[in-house]
Amino acid sequence: MAEYLVHTADERGHVSEHVEHAATVAELRDRFAQQGLLVTSVKPRGLLGKAGTAGRQKRVKLEQFIIFNQQFLTLIRAGLPILQGLDLLARRQKNKYLRSIVENVHERVRTGELLSEAFRHAAPGAVSKVYTTTLLAGEKSGNLEEVLGRFIAFQRLALSFRKKLLASLIYPALLVTMVTLMFTFLLSYVVPQFQSLYSQLGNGSLPAITLFVLGVGEVAKHWIFLILGGLALAFVLLWRWSKTESGSIAIDRFRLAVPLAGDIWLKYQVAIFSRTMATLLSGGLPLVQALETAGSAIESKLLSNAVLDSVQKVREGRSLSRSLEETGVFPELAYEMVEVGESTGALPAMLTSVAEFLEEDVQTALTAALSLIEPVILIVMGAVVATVLIALYLPIFSLGAQAGGA
Repeated sequence: MAEYLVHTADERGHVSEHVEHAATVAELRDRFAQQGLLVTSVKPRGLLGKAGTAGRQKRVKLEQFIIFNQQFLTLIRAGLPILQGLDLLARRQKNKYLRSIVENVHERVRTGELLSEAFRHAAPGAVSKVYTTTLLAGEKSGNLEEVLGRFIAFQRLALSFRKKLLASLIYPALLVTMVTLMFTFLLSYVVPQFQSLYSQLGNGSLPAITLFVLGVGEVAKHWIFLILGGLALAFVLLWRWSKTESGSIAIDRFRLAVPLAGDIWLKYQVAIFSRTMATLLSGGLPLVQALETAGSAIESKLLSNAVLDSVQKVREGRSLSRSLEETGVFPELAYEMVEVGESTGALPAMLTSVAEFLEEDVQTALTAALSLIEPVILIVMGAVVATVLIALYLPIFSLGAQAGGA
C-alpha cells in the first residue's frame, strides 16, 4: 500500500495534516468522507513523489480494463441492472486495484451518481477521459450498450496495434543491450588485463590506437560505477523533467525532429487521435467536446496542444479540417480526408479511414526502418569489437614479427 500526505478540513474550517496508507486515493477520500472531513489535497510520499501530483494514480492496465468492460457489457445486454452488474464484477475481480475502483463506483452509483461521474470521481487518472466521456455520451443518448461496445472495439484495435509495434522493437532492443554489455565487459575487464601485461613488459613504444584503448580501459576500470551511477541519475532527472510542461514539449520537439522516427511518431499519434475522435462522434458526442477529449488523450504534447488550440476555432464556426490545417502539425492527408468527411456528412467513417491508413503506414515504415537498423547495429558491434581487439593484439603481433625477423 502507498503512503500519502493528506490535508483535510472539518465543518468549522480547521485544517489538519495526516499521513495515511491506502491502496488508492479514492479509498483515502472515502475514508475521510465517512468521518465528515473534506479532503483538500492528497500527495504521495516517497523518493519520487513531488508536490503538484495530488490525486495522481496509476492507470488500470488496458488488457484488464477491456476484459472488465466486455464482461460488464455482456451483463447489461443480458438485462442485468447496472448496480447489480457492478456488484457481481467487483466480487469476481481478481485484481485488487481494479476491484477497489469497481467497488467505489458501485457505492457511488448506489447513492445516485451517474456511471460516468462515478468512474471519474472514483478513479481520477486511473481510467482515461475518453472512457468517462464515452459513458456520458451513452447515458445522454440512452444507448449505453452500443457506445460501450464501440469503445471496447476501439481499445482492442489500439491494444493490438501497440503490441505489434512493441514486438517489432524487441529484436533491436536486444541487439543494443548485447552491444552495450559486450563493450562494457571489454573496457572494464579485458582491456585492464592487457594493460597489466604491457606494464610488466615495460614496452613504452605502443601504437597510438593501443594507448588510446588502454586509457579508456583505465578510466572504465576505476570509474565504471561512478559513470553508471551518473547515467542512472541523469536518466531519473530526465524522466522527472519529462513530466513537466516544458520538459514534455522539449522532448516531443526533439522526438519529432529525428529523421524517419519523428515521422513515424507523428503518424502514430494522429492515428490515435483519429480513432478516438471517430469513437466519440459515433457515440453521439458533440464535435467540440469530442475534440477536447481526443486532444487530451494524445501522448504527444505538441500535437495535444495543437488540437486543444483548434477547439476555440471550431467553436467560432470554422471547419475542423481548416482548424487542424492551421495548426501546422497535422499531415496533409489527415486534414484533407477530414474535409471530405465534413462535406459528405460522414466524418466518423472518414476519421476511421485516416486511422487505418496511418496505422498501416506506420507499420510499413517501422518494418522498413528496422530492416535497416538491425544490420547497422551488427556492423557497428563488429567494428567496435574488432577495433578494440586489433588495438590490444597489435603490439603482440609486432613483437612476434620482430622476434621472427631476428
